[in-house]
Amino acid sequence: MRLRLVKQGTNFDFFKRWKVWLGISALMMVLAFASFMIQGLNYGIDFRGGTTIRTESPQPVDVATYRAALESLELGDVSITEVFDPTFDADQNVALISIQAQEGQESVSGDVVAQVQTALLAVDPEMVTPFPSVESVGPTVSGELIMTAAYAVIAAIAAVLIYIWLRFEWQFALGAVAALVHDVILTIGIFSELQIQFDLAIIAALLTIVGYSLNDTVVVFDRVRENLRRYKKKPLNEVLNLSINETLSRTFMTSVTTLLALIALFVLGGDVIRGFVFAMIWGVIIGTYSSIFVASAILLFLGVKRDWSKPDATEGNQFANIDA
Repeated sequence: MRLRLVKQGTNFDFFKRWKVWLGISALMMVLAFASFMIQGLNYGIDFRGGTTIRTESPQPVDVATYRAALESLELGDVSITEVFDPTFDADQNVALISIQAQEGQESVSGDVVAQVQTALLAVDPEMVTPFPSVESVGPTVSGELIMTAAYAVIAAIAAVLIYIWLRFEWQFALGAVAALVHDVILTIGIFSELQIQFDLAIIAALLTIVGYSLNDTVVVFDRVRENLRRYKKKPLNEVLNLSINETLSRTFMTSVTTLLALIALFVLGGDVIRGFVFAMIWGVIIGTYSSIFVASAILLFLGVKRDWSKPDATEGNQFANIDA
């Protein structure tokens, strides 16, 4: 017996209160934007500036021990990551320690680096000193990273607009882009509201969410286009309902299996990737929601030109309903 998350032949009416769903989405976007304007984002070292220290030791890296040794220094945001590389020798254990820029300074001072070295030597006397590498990122570079990240997200959404416009029609393109903007704004809003650290990894998550949500939306829109050709007299809301119900099982199965992997990573993956995985979990949930309740609702609001007065050139052809 095959597992089915959605019963075969479902016929949910997703557009009975479609204006309510659009209103809820608009309200959530306003709240997310308000949170961003009032609280702002908790930017990580990538965007605020700071110093990255590379450590090396014959002893295995113990991230928890390193973190505990540095807590007494009260350096603010400190990120510790073990580095794995197949070219390393058996006794070459490397870690990257990122420390945020201190108040009134562009980077961590030499005195602070010396304090970090002393604290780490206390827990790992065999650590190589001086540190093999100490690199700083100033506020100017951080500002450029913020702008580059914003341009990357905007460029991705613009590319989607052009692609969907060429692949379908402009109404479909606007519906898809509205869903993507909805997903990006709500993701930024949840990070602002919860003050979860926002760094370059979250930008990567945003771009991944855009791709995931677009994939869901295109699947639904492709079925909508097929059904528009098949049911030429059916009202648009009924065609949309039919299309979503027909793809619902695939949509839920994809989302649930993706979430299972992401939840496992969130629980077992550690602090280093937790922010990225949280963004992905949130993105999969709202991406699934927006594909059904935002993109399709926008399409219903805009309408689709259905001029069937001209004779169908493929009428009577066995391949009439196949999209070449």
